[in-house]
Amino acid sequence: MLIETPTTRSDSPSPESVTDPSAPSATRRRHDDAPDTVALFGRLAGLPEGPERDAVRDDLVTAWLPMAHRIAGRFRDRGESIEDLRQVAALGLVKAIDRFDPERGAFESYAVPTITGEVKRHFRDRMWALRVPRRVQELRNKVRVARRELTQSPGSPEPSVAALASHTGLTEDEVSAGMEALESFSTLSLDAELSDGDDGYSLADTIGSADSSYDVVIDRESAKEGLRRLPERERAILYMRFFEDMTQSRIADRLGISQMHVSRLISRSCARVRDEAMGQRAGRPGTGRPATA
Repeated sequence: MLIETPTTRSDSPSPESVTDPSAPSATRRRHDDAPDTVALFGRLAGLPEGPERDAVRDDLVTAWLPMAHRIAGRFRDRGESIEDLRQVAALGLVKAIDRFDPERGAFESYAVPTITGEVKRHFRDRMWALRVPRRVQELRNKVRVARRELTQSPGSPEPSVAALASHTGLTEDEVSAGMEALESFSTLSLDAELSDGDDGYSLADTIGSADSSYDVVIDRESAKEGLRRLPERERAILYMRFFEDMTQSRIADRLGISQMHVSRLISRSCARVRDEAMGQRAGRPGTGRPATA
């Protein structure tokens, strides 16, 4: 059961009695969540950086740690372990102690929102597997609370989008975005097994892989214009070499030229087509030079 905060108890100390060390002890009732640390904060404010100041700071953290743990307990059962939440709340407590000005009132009134904000930031920034806009997170929280409120009675049906919109004052599109975010708090491993009877299959098995044929199509289309601009004889040489799979020697015999000349023509033609294709991809005109026999 959560401990009531000192500000909500009828016998809790007023800010004046907490911040005034000379007030009668009977009006400064002490309990776990609101220890009397006015004197410690006074010492902390007057100490320079060093071991003594660190010791006083540690005493303050120890005194107020139960309150930080209580605040962390409000956020249990939301997908994060209570121990991690307590660590985050303790960090918020340390920040509150370092930033607190004793002249501005009671420490608790400053520390509670500081610690609570730190825990909320933890959920907003660390717990989502994907970065989600803060507006969508807020919609998710409103929809989650509304669903809980509308289904409190036993046998209550799942509320419709229209019912949630009416209950929250949001539009139906905003409710739909919040409902989608309810299912997006965490991601599913690609190794997770499918649960619909496909034994031995994982989520990764349903994801397609890259098809290299698309790259071939792109390369072929990129090379078309360059091939059209080649002299007829060089187009014929490339066709015989790469489509009829003829050796350079056979091409040389058919054309009546040397095998070395065929090799040079193939290399030069391929370089020209490649340069023009790369130039088209880069958004600039081809850089190939006219081929000569």
